[in-house]
Amino acid sequence: MTARRAIGGSRFLYDSFDLAEARIAAQEKVEAERRAGLEYRLGRIEATLERLEKRLWLTVYGVAAGVLAHGALAFLAVG
Repeated sequence: MTARRAIGGSRFLYDSFDLAEARIAAQEKVEAERRAGLEYRLGRIEATLERLEKRLWLTVYGVAAGVLAHGALAFLAVG
């Protein structure tokens, strides 16, 4: 910014470019914050899904163990 003014020319010639650069920089900061928030939320969702998956497998193994135990008790009752 100041390097262009040192070369010469009117400040009105470069003010619009400085404003555009400031807007672009502000938009980049906003985009970076949004991306960080999105990554944080996705991380939380992934952690929740992992816990849910563990609970689901625990339930599946519990039901399978119950079925096997019921079958074993029925087999012992017959024998």
